Amino acid sequence: MTRSKSRIAMWLLVAALAAVLIVLRWGGDWLIAADPAPAHVDAAVALQGSIVAEKVRIAGAIDLLRRGISDRVLLSVPKESFWGQSLPPVARTYIERNYGADLAARVDFCETGAEVNSTAQEAEALAACVRQYHWQAVAIVTSEYHTRRAGILWRKTAKHDPQIRVWIEAVPDPEFQRPWWRHRQSAKIWVAESCKLIWTALGG
Repeated sequence: MTRSKSRIAMWLLVAALAAVLIVLRWGGDWLIAADPAPAHVDAAVALQGSIVAEKVRIAGAIDLLRRGISDRVLLSVPKESFWGQSLPPVARTYIERNYGADLAARVDFCETGAEVNSTAQEAEALAACVRQYHWQAVAIVTSEYHTRRAGILWRKTAKHDPQIRVWIEAVPDPEFQRPWWRHRQSAKIWVAESCKLIWTALGG
């Protein structure tokens, strides 16, 4: 009986170690689920994120615009800053300074309220803006680690409007480095995003 229990404990330990190794090796990949780039979309939609994430997402959306894959860019921005300042004028100045006036003229803004504090709520708010512009095909531009969850939520949102087709465009985010478990910030992102992904997959 003791020998049997020891054998079970040994196999449980081996299984646990194998699970840890699998997570360390492929855990970062399961967060990523980007679509093949479409030939053309009406707009590239850059989602909100941290300061670093926001910059690379905007750059990714502008790149689709520059390459002629997208006709327009839609940036998701809060209605106002912490100090009550309207953000679209500030954002347009940033884009003009970094990408030029010609590309900046093809950028639109979708302002979200203070009640929008999740990817699901942002998808609902941005989908309403997409409908206002009568766009039917949009590329959702977000950080690599955010693509699988964003894809699930955006496709769920798009089901309510069959005329809207979405593609998920991944951009490398310097806050999420590989291997993720060797970098403190990357590990924090992986844990948080993995929990959110599981919650989303369970219908939360």
